Amino acid sequence: MWAGVGRAALFSGPRGHRANSALAQLRGILEGELEGMRGAGTWKSERVITSRQGTYIHVDGVSRGILNFCANNYLGLSSHPDVIQAGVQALEEFGAGLSSVRIICGTQSIHKNLEAKIARFHQREEAILYPSCFDANTGLFEKYRLRLVATDGVFSMDGDIAPLQEICRLAALYGALVFVDECHATGFLGPTGRGTDELLGVMDQVTIINSTLGKALGGASGGYTTGPGPLIALLRQRSRPYLFSNSLPPAVVGCASKALDLLMESNTIIKSMAAKTQRFRSKMEAAGFTVSGSSHPICPVMLGDARLSSQMANDMLKRGIFVVGFSYPVVPKGKARIRVQISAVHSEADIDRCVEAFVEVGRLHGVLP
Repeated sequence: MWAGVGRAALFSGPRGHRANSALAQLRGILEGELEGMRGAGTWKSERVITSRQGTYIHVDGVSRGILNFCANNYLGLSSHPDVIQAGVQALEEFGAGLSSVRIICGTQSIHKNLEAKIARFHQREEAILYPSCFDANTGLFEKYRLRLVATDGVFSMDGDIAPLQEICRLAALYGALVFVDECHATGFLGPTGRGTDELLGVMDQVTIINSTLGKALGGASGGYTTGPGPLIALLRQRSRPYLFSNSLPPAVVGCASKALDLLMESNTIIKSMAAKTQRFRSKMEAAGFTVSGSSHPICPVMLGDARLSSQMANDMLKRGIFVVGFSYPVVPKGKARIRVQISAVHSEADIDRCVEAFVEVGRLHGVLP
């Protein structure tokens, strides 16, 4: 019915004028908000990466490799040849996807296998896959009947590890269950990479774990909940993000499954992270920087000023180091920082080069004497 109606006719008359007026008002409000961000130095630009994730990447058309220190690729598995090959094999065998949700068109065997592997990795009864950990969190908190203490295992902006032992004692005192979001811990914290609960010796006291496949476990996307079997069964029946979201693409499932295989075969790659993290932290602090958190590969270099953090990140990129400044509203006002993230695939030379660039840029901006 609209085929013969032109744009002018569609927006003519009193209703059209009111619509145009409302749109102009909306544009004015939005442009004012955006200009305020630019003026405050909190405007966030997205860098365009033209290569695969890895230690070195190509950024914003720069032909030379840029040393990457701002990815959640903690174990370097997003570019691991075995992980990539597993994704290719899953794509060829199971296709691009099921084109629907699992309760309508069925569940592929690789999804069930990955869920079983996740539960075994975390030493829990069952697991359920979601498109993201955000969806897993949303699905879990839709209904409540019992007391539940919820916490991140690691707080991603500060690199702080939650005091899970104290939290578990408090929960037991009040008859509450414990839930932990382990996105920034799964795969590399603890002796075998099981996460914060393994690191702090409370695996038997944490009831529910949510985590992601989009960081250490392959770096693509996807999340999950793992815990008691009846809980997982109820989520399959009632959790709306699960019921109304397409199943994970087979290639993503294949990559994550291989990443878990590599972790369960050996913890060598996990051990290398602690020494590299300590090397960066100690060298930065010796140079005069304040680095938040402790012993975690998230290393926030605290600067305070939003514009300063953005300018320093830009100058680091000019020196071949990719880092990102974080400011309000991602972090509190006055707490702007450059969050550096150490990966198992960084060499000692890579870390030293990053520190040297920070020292040079810090002196340029008067952060260091």
